[in-house]
Amino acid sequence: MTARIHFTKKILDSLPSPPSPKRAYYHDQKVNGLVLCITANSARSFQVYRKVQGKPLRVTLGRYPDMTIEQARRMAQETLSRMAEGINPLAERKAQKARALTLDQIFEDYLKGHDLKPRTIQDYKNLMGEAFADWRERAIVDITRDAVQRRHTKLGERSEARANNAMRLLRALLNFAAGKYEDAQGRPLILDNPVKRLSATRAWFRVDRRRTVIKPHQLKPWFQAVIQLQSERTTAKAEVVRDYLLFLLLTGLRRGEGARLRWVDVDLKARSFKIPDTKNREVHELPLSDFLFDLIAARHAAIDNSPFVFPGNDPAHHLVEPRRWMRLVIQTSGVEFTLHDLRRTFATIAESLDIPAYALKRLLNHRAKTDVTAGYVVMDVERLRAPMQKITDFVFKAAGVKPTAEVIPLALPAESEILS
Repeated sequence: MTARIHFTKKILDSLPSPPSPKRAYYHDQKVNGLVLCITANSARSFQVYRKVQGKPLRVTLGRYPDMTIEQARRMAQETLSRMAEGINPLAERKAQKARALTLDQIFEDYLKGHDLKPRTIQDYKNLMGEAFADWRERAIVDITRDAVQRRHTKLGERSEARANNAMRLLRALLNFAAGKYEDAQGRPLILDNPVKRLSATRAWFRVDRRRTVIKPHQLKPWFQAVIQLQSERTTAKAEVVRDYLLFLLLTGLRRGEGARLRWVDVDLKARSFKIPDTKNREVHELPLSDFLFDLIAARHAAIDNSPFVFPGNDPAHHLVEPRRWMRLVIQTSGVEFTLHDLRRTFATIAESLDIPAYALKRLLNHRAKTDVTAGYVVMDVERLRAPMQKITDFVFKAAGVKPTAEVIPLALPAESEILS
């Protein structure tokens, strides 16, 4: 419904509301282009309606009666004047809002727009707090290249690795803003990411990637120390930790993937298991070598109302990083290691055994982003059984023990019981 009337307070107050879901539009006789819009719930607002560059455009000026008729007429004339010059007030408002966006607002939008792991989100939040606590309310358009370089240098005094990580996060946030937000002319809000200065000036800190592994000659004392956790344990948790450490070494899993392994993802009949929630979001399925099958079968026979293969103190939760037990292994064996060192050890052993590249990538669940051929190679879990067994055999040989579960008296059930 549209009509042209002379705007007065008495007339505007008397105008009826349209039936839902329609809207009524009344045009002012005094200022051509000024419109009063009335919704079905009686909400009334002043608008300007005119074509800009051939396209109809409706711009809301304010609510009535909060905005008076005279205020609306003055603002309408100013707005219509800009529109006559080809300026889009909506795009202008959008650009002004975008220019005021703070780093904290961009960060929140970035988290909402990306499917990130909880641990990644927490790490990003920690970085924001460590590196940019005083920048969170700063408009992103005010973050300069000089400011970036100074902040990177300052952060590097404490930790060069964390300084690099903080700037990578900032670069990602500003790239996100450049793609999402525009100015009044439709150009990216961020035309030049200021973090590029670090690459242009070669200012990134050189941080060598950690390459520590358990060397072949260290496997024997390490293995013996892990096995001793059984005899020295004061709680059942030592047995869980023992099996968990061996499982990580012989599968190459990341620590969280191994700790979160559930019984529903173990197939004892097929002698395999899968990790449904991995770092690259792809389901990771692997065969169990002979020893691992025995180890997992023994754990299954002793299951204690826990959904996890490696439960924590509370059976309802999985094992967390067993630092106390790891320190005991380190003290006993003299071999320093982290849980991720076990994954690197697995990969190093696999490579030394000349396991084919595609099989190695599949064992480690590495995505081949630039390898077109890899997209055509379907690596069935059974084709990984021989490589997995080969790695297990190498570890046991280096450890000076037979690759059977006899090393660990687990009181295994008969296979007929397991498969029934």
